This record gives sequence, C-alpha cells and structure tokens, in this order.
Amino acid sequence: MEIMQLQLKDYEEIYELWMNTPGMGLNNVDDSQAGFERFLRRNPTTCFVARQNEKAVGVILCGHDGRRGYIYHLAVRKNNRRQGIATALVASATEALRSESIHKVALVVFSKNEDGNAFWEQAGFEERRDLTYRNKALATIERIDVE
Repeated sequence: MEIMQLQLKDYEEIYELWMNTPGMGLNNVDDSQAGFERFLRRNPTTCFVARQNEKAVGVILCGHDGRRGYIYHLAVRKNNRRQGIATALVASATEALRSESIHKVALVVFSKNEDGNAFWEQAGFEERRDLTYRNKALATIERIDVE
C-alpha cells in the first residue's frame, strides 16, 4: 500500500469509492467535482489517498482553519478493510496537521454509522456529549446518503 497526497485528478475514482461506502453522507454541492477542487486548493497538504496496485482503496479529506483541524470523509473499500488503511490515512492527516501547527482535530459521524463510530472510538477520538452540533445551509443542498 502507498499513501500519497490527494490530487485533483483523483476525483472520479474517489467519488466512486465514496458512493460505494455505506454510511457516507455526501451532498451535491460540497462533494461535487467543483466542491472537491475548492477543498483541495484550500487544503493541499492534508488530504490523502491510499493505493494498492495503483487503485484507490482509501481516502481521507482533512483540512483546517488555522486553529482546528477537521476530518470530513474517511473511506476504505469494504474488501480492503481491517488492513490498517484507515489508521494509516488518519496518521498521515494528523501528522500533516501537526506540521502546520494544528493541535486539535474534530469530526462528525452519523449516530447510525456503527462501524464508523467504533473505528473513531478505537482511534482515540472522544465523543463530546457537552456540545450540540448545528448547521445552516447557505445554498440549496441535496443530501446523498449512501446505504
């Protein structure tokens, strides 16, 4: 397995991986090719793809605002799980954040995503029960829930 920085040219392959990963919550704006490109231009050093035999088997979108890091999408192909790919991607992203002087990282996982929540718990990410997550759409957004 090889881990490398995610590139704009990787979009179609990454989108296909997302669409085949149950529990992913995508939308037509942020996860479009234009949204992907905007995110990578802003966060060129903190997003990674894992490849085996030149095929994308895992991906992590991670970025920061100068103060806090955020992990948006971590996905590993179902038949490539339990090989340490997700752990290696998280390590690459968190090390990239550290190198940019970011000292804390946050993420959101759907409550019903049992596999995802189990992974993040095992990876040392604590559940925050003292917070209420809120958001407001500033554009018309269509959710794409991958079952």
